[in-house]
Amino acid sequence: MRRPWRRARGANSPRLQAVLPDRPRSAERLPLRLTSPKQSAFRAPRGPEDSEETVTKTLVTSALPYANGSIHLGHLVEYIQTDIYVRFLRSCGEEVIYICADDTHGTPIEIKAQQMGISPERLVEGIGAEHRKDFADFGVSFDHYDSTNSPENREYAVMIFERLKAGGYVEKRPLELTYCEKDKRFLPDRFVRGTCPKCGAGDQYGDVCEKCGTTYAPTELVDPRCAICGSAPLRRDSEHYFFKLGEFTEFLKEWAAGEGTLDPAVRKNLLGGWLGTGLADWCISRDGPYFGFEIPGEQNKYFYVWLDAPIGYISSTERYLKAKGGSQTALAYWDERAEARIVHFIGKDILNFHALFWPAVLKGAGLKRPDKIAVHGMLTVNGEKMSKARGTFINARQYLELLDPSYLRYFYAANLGPSPEDLDLSLSEFRLKVNAELVNNLGNLCNRALSILATKLGGKLSGERDQALIDDALATVPVVRAAFAKLEYRNALRAVVELGERANKFVQDSKPWEKVASAPEQARRDLS
Repeated sequence: MRRPWRRARGANSPRLQAVLPDRPRSAERLPLRLTSPKQSAFRAPRGPEDSEETVTKTLVTSALPYANGSIHLGHLVEYIQTDIYVRFLRSCGEEVIYICADDTHGTPIEIKAQQMGISPERLVEGIGAEHRKDFADFGVSFDHYDSTNSPENREYAVMIFERLKAGGYVEKRPLELTYCEKDKRFLPDRFVRGTCPKCGAGDQYGDVCEKCGTTYAPTELVDPRCAICGSAPLRRDSEHYFFKLGEFTEFLKEWAAGEGTLDPAVRKNLLGGWLGTGLADWCISRDGPYFGFEIPGEQNKYFYVWLDAPIGYISSTERYLKAKGGSQTALAYWDERAEARIVHFIGKDILNFHALFWPAVLKGAGLKRPDKIAVHGMLTVNGEKMSKARGTFINARQYLELLDPSYLRYFYAANLGPSPEDLDLSLSEFRLKVNAELVNNLGNLCNRALSILATKLGGKLSGERDQALIDDALATVPVVRAAFAKLEYRNALRAVVELGERANKFVQDSKPWEKVASAPEQARRDLS
């Protein structure tokens, strides 16, 4: 049972409070004794020629959340979407592991820890514990959740870097960068603020204007200043490593065109966008001070977070296999010849890293590329970006203080498809959909049937059942299975809801509650 609903202490979410769904009837644990062994409806029958060795191993990942803040409802779109897919594969009898980790490196974490007067390690440890609890309370069923700040991730980052160097895909050359004399550090683009050179908007980042969308170099900003101390920065040269991404253009075109690798809309944008206009070399190193892995043989040079972060998929796989025991390494999944399927779930805001940089790095290092990248859109609330000022920027914990997580899981699933269109959390629609479909249809069906069976009919099912309704349900199974396999969750749930409506009509028409005393076996048959 969930805790009683109550107003969250300190939760700035008045609009969420205002749309609480109707509270469903209390449902006790029902001691039903099934007459046949429990079996997944989605599990395909296996013939004598099938064996565990013939089952394809699947590794599923969600993007690694950055370890400098709390999980919010926008993050949860992806983790709920991934978790549903993983649960579907498990219900089909597939051998699947679900891996994730906190992305723990970079300047923002290093500076935030400094401002808090603690070490970066302590900061990411605390954030990691918070993330794990939030995900667990939303029912996200990771097989392993790790951190990119691990010895294994350092080892794989160095291994991949050395392989890329040996293959001639990395070169070192000088780069002009923004430098703060007062803070004694080179500044990432996001730590330079100034006036947009195109539209004149003030207080914009050093790489993109949030008002007009123009991208530019920090040197183009008007009146630039350090975002840490506010002083005017200088320009200095520094030696850095570059990954020759452009050399992988033809490979990436072929990979992106692969059947099932990307949604058609995503593939079209990728081929017509970045891959169509040419790929520039990618700087994969950063100057210290920096929280991350030092580059071997260098002084005060570190791997850029977007090099070691996706490598966290590999190191987390390794740590999962180590925890299980045995002799397998991550290469059981990530070796170029591995007979495994790798599926990444990501948001469209990080598509370029996962669909360009990451496959190219894996190719250059002789490792397996992802078989599928599922890309989702962004979350809006009432048709607008989440906003603290409007009370619609809602953290996972704030939501959990008010509502059952199954409501949000259901709403997201009922609106998700395979394409990267944005998902709108309309609070009025949220209430209507949860009440009408989850509570009054599916929840009510289970409650009205199981409560009578458990309390008045001894908790036993009948060996005889209405075959027409059973055939209807069985005919729905392949429809639902096909929809889940294609990530068409909304279609899968629509089929389930329609089946629930037909089942509720059957119960209403048969009125088993009127037969309990006079014809208990007929009532049991109707409810079974």
